[in-house]
Amino acid sequence: MAYRLQERAAGVGFDWPDAKGPMEKVKEEIAELEREAGTGKRERLADELGDLLFAVVNLARKLEIDPRAALGQANDKFRRRFEGVERLAAERGVDIGRASLEQLDRLWNEVKAQSL
Repeated sequence: MAYRLQERAAGVGFDWPDAKGPMEKVKEEIAELEREAGTGKRERLADELGDLLFAVVNLARKLEIDPRAALGQANDKFRRRFEGVERLAAERGVDIGRASLEQLDRLWNEVKAQSL
């Protein structure tokens, strides 16, 4: 829906000339989200997160990348890597449910290095 709305706006000339504008907008939205993060105001956080997601879709559109496909690829990559973490933990006798974040991060980095 975000992509379609942005295409509609672009159709009447309400659009950035290139990807630089949306890139800056993403940075601006991240800064706004960071400012709201410590307030505990879930409605404001949701609003800012929505703005960030909308801006990311716009950036994808300007880079001529299908945001659904890009997110799908990221999901697949994460799934493969996490399954690799689970396998590595099992091979090493690490109880993944009780492992520390540091242990899991080390396993993640190993799997990530192997998949490059």
